Amino acid sequence: MNPVLLLIPGMFNTAAIWDPVRAHLGAGIDVRVADVLTQPSIGAMADDAWARVADLPAATPLVVAGFSMGGYVAIEMLARHGKRVQALGLVDTSAQTETEASRLNRDKSIAALERNFERTVAGIITFSLHPQHHARSDLIDGMRAMMHAVGAEAAIRQIRAIAARADHRAMLAQLTIPTRIVCGREDKVTPPALSEDLATLIPGAHLTWLESSGHQSPLEQPAELAQALLALVASVHPTPNQDKETP
Repeated sequence: MNPVLLLIPGMFNTAAIWDPVRAHLGAGIDVRVADVLTQPSIGAMADDAWARVADLPAATPLVVAGFSMGGYVAIEMLARHGKRVQALGLVDTSAQTETEASRLNRDKSIAALERNFERTVAGIITFSLHPQHHARSDLIDGMRAMMHAVGAEAAIRQIRAIAARADHRAMLAQLTIPTRIVCGREDKVTPPALSEDLATLIPGAHLTWLESSGHQSPLEQPAELAQALLALVASVHPTPNQDKETP
């Protein structure tokens, strides 16, 4: 029985954010992608994501991985359906709660999207990429097209959902499933310190750094991210060769 890997996009993402990673995952894994574009809350996103895998037989290994806002959704899924999830991937995300400063920044982001959508999109792209990728027209054009497909209305709804997310740090501190935290070394949106906090909070969590990557790890370093996810899947569904001890 093939394991299932449920991938959850982040804010301003369509399912296409995961396409470069999926190209490196190979066969033998049932990959599903959640939809986070229409729901008013992180909880509603988690419920919709769960609906993508609720049909699975109990014996099917289930791995959930979320990118950025998708990490919040993955954590909320654990809070609601934790007994079913067998491994967790958290990519360029955080378990921290909102502060007055972060709420103010989110209000500013909403105002900027309402005032000048195109300029705000351009600023997000530059800020979230590693500097060495600023000249990659394919990457930048793809991001711009994806963000335009999402649109200002959905992005603003996602910002408000993020601001109202629940605090699940106590649950994460008791987690016993394999967990892999992945972060771009130059992530300025969710800085590396937040991934380090996650690694400290979750018992036994494995922290993987992606070099030459900003916040957009699925686009900037898809092969490396895929390898981290494959290792996570193997932790609950080893292949015959992986099952054998090295002589």
